[in-house]
Amino acid sequence: MDGIGAPQEPTLDDVRRAALRIAGRVRRTPLLAAAPVRDGAAWAGTLVLKLENLQVTGSFKARGASNAVLSLPASTVARGVTTASGGNHGLAVAYAAHGAGVPATIFLPRSAPESKRQKLRRWGAEVVVEGEVWDDSQAAALRHAAATGTAYLHPFADPAVIAGQGTVATEILDEDPTIDTLLVAIGGGGLVSGVALAARAIKPGLRVVGIEPVGAPTLLRSLEAGRPAVLDRVDTAAGTLAPRSTDALNFGIIQRCVDRIVLVTDDAMREAAAWLWFEQAIAAELSGAAAIAALMTGAYCPAPNERVCAIVCGAGLDGLGP
Repeated sequence: MDGIGAPQEPTLDDVRRAALRIAGRVRRTPLLAAAPVRDGAAWAGTLVLKLENLQVTGSFKARGASNAVLSLPASTVARGVTTASGGNHGLAVAYAAHGAGVPATIFLPRSAPESKRQKLRRWGAEVVVEGEVWDDSQAAALRHAAATGTAYLHPFADPAVIAGQGTVATEILDEDPTIDTLLVAIGGGGLVSGVALAARAIKPGLRVVGIEPVGAPTLLRSLEAGRPAVLDRVDTAAGTLAPRSTDALNFGIIQRCVDRIVLVTDDAMREAAAWLWFEQAIAAELSGAAAIAALMTGAYCPAPNERVCAIVCGAGLDGLGP
């Protein structure tokens, strides 16, 4: 993003180029059949899981951050990178910066878990805690980037980040082109934007369903308003799904390529994380369990024999209980 005009939406070709660019720097994560399961849920028989919780740094974010860093001119990236994050994007930027041998400064809201702060420091990043929510941290990060001349890497409103996230969809459909529906958790909209634009370009009839927390329905309210909306407040324990606003870039892609958005409660995500742990031995954070929560609560009800892929987008211990 160069500040001249609005950023251009990435294309499927951009996603394909991102896949080549980040090859060897990120993992091609497994696509796992959910069945057999103990509880016999009707939807489990045709469900597959894309395990981005096994991605390097623990989430899909490594894809977009790596593509963004590798897309920058060498003279720009040499000055270092700055971002604001609920945790996962910050880890991904720290990882990408470490690989490039440049400094990274990561701004976090106070709600970010201490475990993620520690991981960031282990990757050599400078951690700055600023504000109650991500939007506060972003404002501080933008000021820091302007003052230091470092590149600001937006967690979702960046064409290179979106293209990197889209490689999740190309991997899924390369491995299983019979998928009918993708279930994708939504925070700011970077993952669902990349996944939706790539998936619909490859298979136009494929359904894309987004999932947001009841306490942070940023994209649902934006779609209802017909423009990017700003929430008065957010109220969810899923910190990586809790920006108060999205961006016009993501909104446009989502408006065109996402079929519907459903809401799930924090308790439903906790129950889904527990299901993933006890049924699948998968350790997922709340955002990583959001797609399963949509199935378990009936927020999304697949048709008989509908092949559904749920993206388990981030690792965590939410399913382990107290």
